Amino acid sequence: MPSTTSVHPDPGATSTVTCVTRSRVPVARSTDAAPRAEFVPYGPGYARIRTAAESGEDEAGGLRLAEAADVSRGGPFVLLFSADLDATLAAVQSAGGQVVEGPYEFPGGRRFHFLDPSGNELGVWATS
Repeated sequence: MPSTTSVHPDPGATSTVTCVTRSRVPVARSTDAAPRAEFVPYGPGYARIRTAAESGEDEAGGLRLAEAADVSRGGPFVLLFSADLDATLAAVQSAGGQVVEGPYEFPGGRRFHFLDPSGNELGVWATS
């Protein structure tokens, strides 16, 4: 499995944006419609997007396969970069964020997902 590095490695910067899809069909068709993008599967439920302008293993975003019930949080999933994941986790919780997944290991580091007080799901990652 390829490693993931941040396109914008500054702490607090938006690292990637993942859009939710209910079907794998758009992923397959998108490679034909946009030959300058590469879709790399990370398993049955996620494909990262890498553009021709990027080099190495940088990730521009992703597509996450989800059941209809899983998209209740709506919108794109924004993943932020942190230099200190544990400190960011504590700050998110003290600000009223509700951790819904993680922290856990993933290709390139560790991450967690949380809901902000308005119910938007976001994620934060850091290198291992």
